[in-house]
Amino acid sequence: MAHKVQTYANHAQLVPMYHYVTFGLLLVTFIGSCVNLYESLGDSSRLYSASLLVTLTLATIFLFFLARVFALKAQDRAIRAEEQLRHYVLAGKLLDPRLTVRQIIGLRFASNDEFAALAQRAADQGLSPDAIKKEIKHWRADTYRV
Repeated sequence: MAHKVQTYANHAQLVPMYHYVTFGLLLVTFIGSCVNLYESLGDSSRLYSASLLVTLTLATIFLFFLARVFALKAQDRAIRAEEQLRHYVLAGKLLDPRLTVRQIIGLRFASNDEFAALAQRAADQGLSPDAIKKEIKHWRADTYRV
């Protein structure tokens, strides 16, 4: 299957089953469990199970967000190591230590021809990750990040 050419305009990735369907189901479940808890306030025989449903739904929503954060953190570490190696191969030295992880993640889209110079400019001028991506002339796709 051929991939569409990646650019600044289309590089953000959404996974519909995760971002829309799963989150939507969790949101509906949370609302339903809150309604159930509210309706159970006068009925002591239902109050425990209703409060347990709200608690479990909240825990699942936290897990939904934390799973995403943990996965992205692991990917960020891998990207930092990959870009450090790429810079070393291209420039013969490690990336400037002033660069933040977010800046390095933005630099990963730069072609080899512009990578080292853009990395130096990003460090010198403190460019934001978004500004770095907008400066890239020849986009290098990253289709493995989710």
